[in-house]
Amino acid sequence: MLQFSSSRIAIVIAVCLLGLAFNIPNVVNSDIAGRLPSWMKPLQLGLDLRGGSYLLLEVDTDAVFREQLSNMEETVRAVLREPRIRFRNLRSADKSVFVTIANESDIAQARSELTQNFAGLEIAAEEGGRFRITVPDNQIRERQISAVNQSIEIVRRRVDEFGTSEPSIQREGTNRIIVELPGVDSPERIKALIGQTAKLNFHLLEPGSNMMMDPSGLPPGTELLPGQADDPRMYVVRRRVEVSGDRLIDAQPTFQDGNPVVNFRFDTAGGRRFGQVTSANVGNSLAIVLDGRVISAPVIQSPIVGGSGIITGGFSVEAAQDLALLLRAGALPAPLLVIEERTVGPSLGADSIAEGTIASIIGLILVVLFMVLAYFKFGWFSCIALAFNIVLLFAALSILGATLTLPGIAGIVLTLGMAVDANVLIYERMREEFASGRTLLNALGSGYNQAFRTILDSNVTGLIAGGLLFYLGSGPVRGFAVTMTIGIATSMFTAVMITRLLVWLWFRSGKRQTLPI
Repeated sequence: MLQFSSSRIAIVIAVCLLGLAFNIPNVVNSDIAGRLPSWMKPLQLGLDLRGGSYLLLEVDTDAVFREQLSNMEETVRAVLREPRIRFRNLRSADKSVFVTIANESDIAQARSELTQNFAGLEIAAEEGGRFRITVPDNQIRERQISAVNQSIEIVRRRVDEFGTSEPSIQREGTNRIIVELPGVDSPERIKALIGQTAKLNFHLLEPGSNMMMDPSGLPPGTELLPGQADDPRMYVVRRRVEVSGDRLIDAQPTFQDGNPVVNFRFDTAGGRRFGQVTSANVGNSLAIVLDGRVISAPVIQSPIVGGSGIITGGFSVEAAQDLALLLRAGALPAPLLVIEERTVGPSLGADSIAEGTIASIIGLILVVLFMVLAYFKFGWFSCIALAFNIVLLFAALSILGATLTLPGIAGIVLTLGMAVDANVLIYERMREEFASGRTLLNALGSGYNQAFRTILDSNVTGLIAGGLLFYLGSGPVRGFAVTMTIGIATSMFTAVMITRLLVWLWFRSGKRQTLPI
């Protein structure tokens, strides 16, 4: 039967009023929208509508594994040197680190030390006292997946620190990251910030070594690193990391003697380790290494036990600000390669909005004309429901914090046509029931009750298709899937509940005997 309880009426009215309320930020100017509650946010425009920059980045996951092998090599050296076990031919290749024990009497002790320090890795003893330490494939995959996830988080922190409004950062495939920066027309600086690894470590310089040494004459356990772009010197640096930049908890640009510098602060463990290193090496030089370049190599004049310090390096004000930002956001676990870069102008976005608006208006007019000409008064009920469908659709997008893109507009235009499908099924069922001799009230109720199963089946099919598009697609395809899926859900409510309420109110308003279709 076509009955409507007072509680159901209240629910329909409440949903419609909430839809109107959540659309307020979309129709008022930015000043008024800024004074609204934080949970009422306007719908954001995507890169293709607002203009901005698009970056497709690839995480160099192979570099993560190369670094792991290098660290394993240094660990083997330290592990064998401490008990004075002589070794030779320490090298890394493929997925393994190889080392040969010089004295046969030390092989058993070497095996014990390596097993203790490399738990979880495959350690094999070969002929001639040679050991092979191999990283299992599952650990390599886990480390690479972790590197990509960590890179996404760090890129997000860097972009947020830079102050870009409403950026979109998402994963694509196994090792790629999509970065969309609405409103950023010249992304060179932010691209440099995103792509820089910003790996900061503190090393000791090799005492008594010439800073212009030939690489072939390096002492064991050291490497030759360049200075900054304006520093032609090469530094002989011990490979062992004395204090890792991971221990930094804050970095701020400041001035010292009128020159821009970066003030940094360690956590408790890092500050303790920094104090130990500086206390044991007074008079030696401490190299501050950023991405394989020595940016500063001051002489340790006295122990630094406060857990903080200053990085000097002839910075400009902008360079000091950028370095502090990078250190606060954290280092990338692997280099990022820019695979694709696009810049969309705001005029192109404005044209897209105008064309999308025209398409929506034309689609709306055609739907209204068809429904009114085919179903007369009931067609107007469908048009009222269609208007609320658009209101609820934009309200849902605003609540979810979704970003409207050009494919999203296409999904809205498609929703306008699909939204009245349910009413067509209901009205045709009413016509059949009334023509078969049923009373008007029975025909009205039967139209909704009998058509509901068909409506539900068709909409569930559409929701499944939208879900698959969102799950398997990326970028524009997802934007289309979001608006289409939300449009299907809102059209189910408006086509069934709102039109049913309007038909019920029409029937109750007088003695109705004829179906006005």
